[in-house]
Amino acid sequence: MDISTDLDFAGTSDSHPWAAQFTVLTYAGGGYSLIPLRFFRDWLDLPVEHCHFQIGRCSALGVDSIAKYDGTTQSLRIGRFVSGGSRLRFILNGQHETRTISTYMFTIAGKDLVHPNPPQYGDSIIKNDVWIGDEVMMLGGGIIENGCIIAARSVLPPNFRSEPYGIYAGAPAKLVRFRFSEAVRAVLLELAWWDMPLSWIRDNNTAFLQDLTADEPAALATLAQLLASRKQAAAA
Repeated sequence: MDISTDLDFAGTSDSHPWAAQFTVLTYAGGGYSLIPLRFFRDWLDLPVEHCHFQIGRCSALGVDSIAKYDGTTQSLRIGRFVSGGSRLRFILNGQHETRTISTYMFTIAGKDLVHPNPPQYGDSIIKNDVWIGDEVMMLGGGIIENGCIIAARSVLPPNFRSEPYGIYAGAPAKLVRFRFSEAVRAVLLELAWWDMPLSWIRDNNTAFLQDLTADEPAALATLAQLLASRKQAAAA
């Protein structure tokens, strides 16, 4: 099993209060990431022996969530500060060939029957600062961009593509609205605050409490201060 995370990964914690429900990843710079137990499954609901999975610091997926792998070619990649609800389903592949006489997997019937090699989706990618509601299902090959919200029980179809800071809902999921104005979204993407250490977020915590929708000039002024602080930190 190929699981990767941020470079300051400091090991797992068995003493964390939630260790009975999650594999708890710890980091030298602070914070935790939470992977629910029994998360990696195959199509027989057995533990996956070989899979590719990436999760950033301070990301968590809710209890009873699963990622279903049907082979070794798929990868699920999750960024930083992702908040995942309970009972999420990441169906990384599971495709059948639809261009032949039958979609049936004849090999499982025996009698030396064979079926075409199933098509393969690309990686499923969830970027940073994404909030996913309970019981969302994400099919293979999708990309959820930075800052998105996915409403509870939404279904993300194969090869889904979002826009940054969009709010999506439905089955199939569609854009409802954006979280912020276009100008604010552009600066937030430039800021990329999720790449900064928790100590920087702590030093600028007041800015993270501001309503960025109430007054656009005030929001842009705050973000400009954060950009200056980020550049100063990078130069130090």
